[in-house]
Amino acid sequence: MKTITKNDIKKSLDELGIHDGQILMVHTSLSAIGYVCGGAQVVIEALIEAVGNDGTIMMPTQSWKNLDPADGVHWTIDEKDWQIVRDNWPAYDKKITPTNTMGAVAEMFRSWPGSLRSDHPARSVAAWGKHAEHLVSGHDLSNIFGEGSPIGKLYGLDGDVLLIGVGYDKNTSIHLADVRAEYPGKHNCIEHSAVMENGKRVWKEYETLFVDGEDFEQIGEAFEKEYPVKKTMLGDAELKLMKQRDIVDFAVKWIEKNRGGEK
Repeated sequence: MKTITKNDIKKSLDELGIHDGQILMVHTSLSAIGYVCGGAQVVIEALIEAVGNDGTIMMPTQSWKNLDPADGVHWTIDEKDWQIVRDNWPAYDKKITPTNTMGAVAEMFRSWPGSLRSDHPARSVAAWGKHAEHLVSGHDLSNIFGEGSPIGKLYGLDGDVLLIGVGYDKNTSIHLADVRAEYPGKHNCIEHSAVMENGKRVWKEYETLFVDGEDFEQIGEAFEKEYPVKKTMLGDAELKLMKQRDIVDFAVKWIEKNRGGEK
């Protein structure tokens, strides 16, 4: 197994054309790369050095276990214990609440010096750099992925999406297309999360769009046939760079044509 250094990471980012001032939404699997000398730390350092002080990096830092057990997120416990979770799950604290299955890089990035994290108790993002405060502010409970959410704001800034060793099923930006598209079966759902209100921990109910991402890989496959996606390798991981507006706009059309409608 080849040992990957920070210089190797920087070389791959350079091959993709990552540049000073760029605005990036990054999804990454550290383990997919192979053995990285320095682990998550050097991946973040390389990204920050690539975009510079005028750039911005955003990553998903979701803590989706802070949802109701009825949603299937606490599958290891018996239904008779669901109320225990509702009564005792810790309230979201953006400074300390860990991520769930977001990967080692995102887990380190959420508390990286200079990083800011949004207030959503289950679907937060963290951002570093010039536009970080703008991206993470005002992340409303019911507006997880829509206009005015961090993903929606990234679209407004004409940012890019970088996938490192992960597929389109991890491409959170496609959820903005979920919001914008009209398709049969589109509906809202009720979610619950533990939050702090007026200094007290409460189990908060909120309504939001139901999304599952089951067709995101199909969307990605179709997208790459029509749009340019820059690719390179880093160890065992494939890197893909795309314009966020391209993937979102394409996904809106794909969803309206294929999801629950014309095939």
